[in-house]
Amino acid sequence: MATTIVVPYHHDDRLPDGLVPAPGTEPPTVVDPELPTGDRWTRMAALHEAVAATVASSPLPVTVLSGDCLVAPAVLTGAQRAGLDPALIWFDAHGDVHTLETTTSGYLGGLSLRLAMGAHPELLAERSGMRPVPEDRVVLVGARDLDPPETAYLEASRVRRSPVADLSAADLPEGPLIVHVDVDVVDSGELPGLLFPAPDGPAGPEVAAAVARIRATGRVAVLDIACTWRPAGEPHERAELIAALLGTGG
Repeated sequence: MATTIVVPYHHDDRLPDGLVPAPGTEPPTVVDPELPTGDRWTRMAALHEAVAATVASSPLPVTVLSGDCLVAPAVLTGAQRAGLDPALIWFDAHGDVHTLETTTSGYLGGLSLRLAMGAHPELLAERSGMRPVPEDRVVLVGARDLDPPETAYLEASRVRRSPVADLSAADLPEGPLIVHVDVDVVDSGELPGLLFPAPDGPAGPEVAAAVARIRATGRVAVLDIACTWRPAGEPHERAELIAALLGTGG
């Protein structure tokens, strides 16, 4: 099994133990730094530095499990520090391509993919040295709950989009890959307790099968899973989904 890194945070908030389930019998590496005082972005920059350093120093491939999608830019930074120039395969019910100017909810996780592609570099990228991923090296998979500004951006961008069931190796950019999976890509009727549930999505096994098709290329450097669910929920059901995504389920 790949090295497993657990980041028990949602933004800069420490999550309760066990909310991010660690698979397997080997204890994972837990990234849990003491964060500085300051604004939210300063605290997240410190967390991201710890995540990036851990990813960069870990033997590949790496599995990262966290509580939100905002950890993904730190994962990208770590892979780049390890000498890779990875593309991004982003499984998510949402677009995560807002900017501070377009978001109406103010939820920072909705900026995650856009930050990885270079938006607002002063917030995280310039502090960590992250290089933005070009739009044409990004594939957004399973997104169905988009706000109008996200739809407009995606229609004008070079980001490729795919339904989960249709994704194949032919759709993937060349080179090493970071596969990011927000668990809310799974249909909310099948996976209750999500922070931002979205109906009309694929079943968990369908998502796991798509991830397996990507893993079969041998080019996945990091599998980054965002466990975006509330504390109340069925632990066994959640652990089964994680195991399926990792290809370790029975």
